[in-house]
Amino acid sequence: MSERPDNDPAQRVALVTGAAHGIGLGIAERLVQDGWQVVLADLDGPACEQATARLGPATRAMTLDVREEARVREIIQRTEEWHGGLDALVNNAGISDPHSGPLEELELVDWQRWLDTNLTGAFLLAKHALPLLRRRHGAIVNISSTRALQSEPDTEAYAASKGGLDAFTHALAISAGPDVRVNAIRPGWIDTRNPDQQKAGPLSAHDHAQHPAGRVGQPADIAALTAFLLGPDAGFVTGQTWTADGGMTRRMIYTD
Repeated sequence: MSERPDNDPAQRVALVTGAAHGIGLGIAERLVQDGWQVVLADLDGPACEQATARLGPATRAMTLDVREEARVREIIQRTEEWHGGLDALVNNAGISDPHSGPLEELELVDWQRWLDTNLTGAFLLAKHALPLLRRRHGAIVNISSTRALQSEPDTEAYAASKGGLDAFTHALAISAGPDVRVNAIRPGWIDTRNPDQQKAGPLSAHDHAQHPAGRVGQPADIAALTAFLLGPDAGFVTGQTWTADGGMTRRMIYTD
């Protein structure tokens, strides 16, 4: 409950949503390596429990549907009970497949599901976490997508939700500052398959050639940037969206 100097890394506490797989799991792993206490939240409760069993005693798990405000409120309360406060919120939970089909065939309930999962969830978590984050001069990182700026056919709902998340990030940074820093990361093509799957189905030379960095991104890349944005070296950084796509957006190559 008490405030702690920004330069004291002892018992830093982070809540990471969508943490059972892919980018979210990579972020949780990196923060544990850096000495954080991490609460992993995911709609896939069993996978979340498995992740905490592997990552060790610095982690706790809770099943969470970010669209349900009562559950969001509960996980914030549980985090405070477990750790006495909160230093960082990482909003990664969302629908991973951006393709919703032709807009003419998209039902309103499906459109709303995309926005609620990818955008409203981040709003609910920030709303209930802000009082705890203010006490510790904490930080929020929202995981967006390059499709917020550069989309593909049949991805309108996804693009709208991620574009809204970028706008929400910039506005919240003004409202929450200077006590809480708020930034977003806009990943491009991140290979979230497990290592065995990547070995069984390696990407082609053409896939890699589309990225000036020479390779497709990995969850560890986004995790490292997240760790930076949550740390003291990013103390002057807020209201920003960081693009991490290996330079693919600049080349704008989307070919078969």
